[in-house]
Amino acid sequence: MALRGVLRTIAGDRLGFWCPGCEQMHAVTVAPHPHPWGFNGDFDKPTFTPSVHVTSGHYMLGHCGDCWCTYNAKHPDKPASFKCRSCHSFVTDGRIQFLDDCTHALAGQTVALTAPTL
Repeated sequence: MALRGVLRTIAGDRLGFWCPGCEQMHAVTVAPHPHPWGFNGDFDKPTFTPSVHVTSGHYMLGHCGDCWCTYNAKHPDKPASFKCRSCHSFVTDGRIQFLDDCTHALAGQTVALTAPTL
């Protein structure tokens, strides 16, 4: 992985950006992949299209059965650090617009992208 502007280049034609809502990296696949996100080519003020929707646990499409919520409820003395979450955003001109369906505290807000720590 290499840092370019506010993005990380990741093997497999992917670009990563730091999500301050989830406090973790999110990655999108760009060309020449057969089904890439659109990317404006600007590593300092990137735009990705369409929206970026990252899910885990019971928020994942087609999920059935246990999730991190149920695991952590069953293990209150030693819960996992993982959480069920949904993070839905538009990345435009170097800013992240978090949509209202996000499960974190930045839902409905827009913030500037910052370079991830290597």
